[in-house]
Amino acid sequence: MSPMPAAFIGHGSPMNAVEHNRYTDSWAALGAVLPTPRAILVVSAHWYINATAVTAMARPRTIHDFFGHPSELYEIEYPAPGSPEVAAEVAEIAKPTWVGRDVDSWGLDHGTWSVLGHMFPDAAIPVVQLSINAMQSFEYHLELGAKLAPLRERGVMIVGSGNVVHNPGGIDFARPDSGYDWARRFDDDARAAMTGSPDALPGLQGSRDFDAAVPTPDHFIPLLYLAGLGAAADRSAQVLVDGCAYGSLSMTAYTLDLPVPVVPAMGTGAGSISARIPADAANI
Repeated sequence: MSPMPAAFIGHGSPMNAVEHNRYTDSWAALGAVLPTPRAILVVSAHWYINATAVTAMARPRTIHDFFGHPSELYEIEYPAPGSPEVAAEVAEIAKPTWVGRDVDSWGLDHGTWSVLGHMFPDAAIPVVQLSINAMQSFEYHLELGAKLAPLRERGVMIVGSGNVVHNPGGIDFARPDSGYDWARRFDDDARAAMTGSPDALPGLQGSRDFDAAVPTPDHFIPLLYLAGLGAAADRSAQVLVDGCAYGSLSMTAYTLDLPVPVVPAMGTGAGSISARIPADAANI
């Protein structure tokens, strides 16, 4: 049996949950061509804590981890079941790395449901989240991604959700469809690694554009999990969709072992960001 495909999605603004553009159309197209996963394991930028943990509740709650957005976003529920069984598999496969099982504190944050709402709108597939351990190095996350590779042979789709370039303080509302020169350069450098030698991705810490593109590591780290899976399979990733938005964000997304070509995405732009919300509080 072929391994379940894996992906990294540049999720951008929470408004992508309710808007349709070339990025969200590509997520929907990806969902349409995938084999049905047994479960989905998401590494979201928005569960960034001081430990490695996995959600293990049967019914994870939908978390609205943002503020200042239209009321329709707060009304969204993504009622996918959880999977204590898959959570246990994650903890076992990761050994000797310790993975705690969270039965009541987290759930599905918008880094997860804003993407899966387009890919799997019926919310019928069990979903678990893996936290990002803020205390660990890029190499730790790359290696943990590689350790999780056997889950793909068991029908689990692994999805990283973040942004390759994520500098909310640099947002330019006048540039909804383009990026600064440094943002495009760093996005290109990441693409070269992901489509060439994914295990080289941590080396981007030495890039001249790293500090501007990755002022905090939370949104970049989910890409390391796909890189680790690619390294474990000795295969490079494919670009699902690419582009920058608002000057300092990359919306680029990748897939690994996609069984059929993705339907070309239509539309333009990325999810809107209100100028009334301070850039450093946009929760993108």
